[in-house]
Amino acid sequence: MKHGKKYVDAAKLVDRSKFYDTTEALDTVIKTATAKFDETVELHVKLGVDSRHADQQVRGAVVLPNGTGKKVRVLAICKGENEKLAQEAGADYVGAEDMTQKIQQENWMDFDVLITTPDCMGLVGRLGRILGPRGLMPNPKAGTVTPDIARAIKEAKAGKIEYRLDKTNIIHCPIGKVSFGTEKLQENLDTLMGAIVKAKPAAAKGQYIKSCAVTSTMGPSVRINPTKFGV
Repeated sequence: MKHGKKYVDAAKLVDRSKFYDTTEALDTVIKTATAKFDETVELHVKLGVDSRHADQQVRGAVVLPNGTGKKVRVLAICKGENEKLAQEAGADYVGAEDMTQKIQQENWMDFDVLITTPDCMGLVGRLGRILGPRGLMPNPKAGTVTPDIARAIKEAKAGKIEYRLDKTNIIHCPIGKVSFGTEKLQENLDTLMGAIVKAKPAAAKGQYIKSCAVTSTMGPSVRINPTKFGV
């Protein structure tokens, strides 16, 4: 893969043979973010588990103390009194059958998070083939299927993110924007890593955190010492 001049220059600032501590890693990511827009900073964590086994799944959600820096568009699918609660909590779109039909018939996807109540999962379940591949299917473990829809909407707006393993046993998550600065990014990283460590499956054997790296949207990755997290 051929990289542009800016990337090549930025990559020279990263010691590929070194494991950085988190503060130094984030400082380096900020220095190497040279795009004209406010780049997103991402955390990538490879775990010593096998996602093919149900008892080794790692999945959950956590509210980042400083948010993600992204405006989150929330669709709430609910009925009755919950519709009013959802609107008051700040949902961008609220509905039930009308919204599920809009998604099915128009392939409408102008939202980032879908939150629903248990009584509406029958409606939402029909959208599995559309929402699933896009990672938008609500799930109780992620807190997006809940009777307390107002709280879930407020948390999503405040910067709640979902973490889950991909097929290669890696978790990929945003932890903020370059403009946040090192301190706020550090707080978000520590919060996310704390949740991932806490979610360690009982069936996991050996080293849990295999590798860890941070990167900006257009910049090179910076490796973090995985032993820092104590698992």
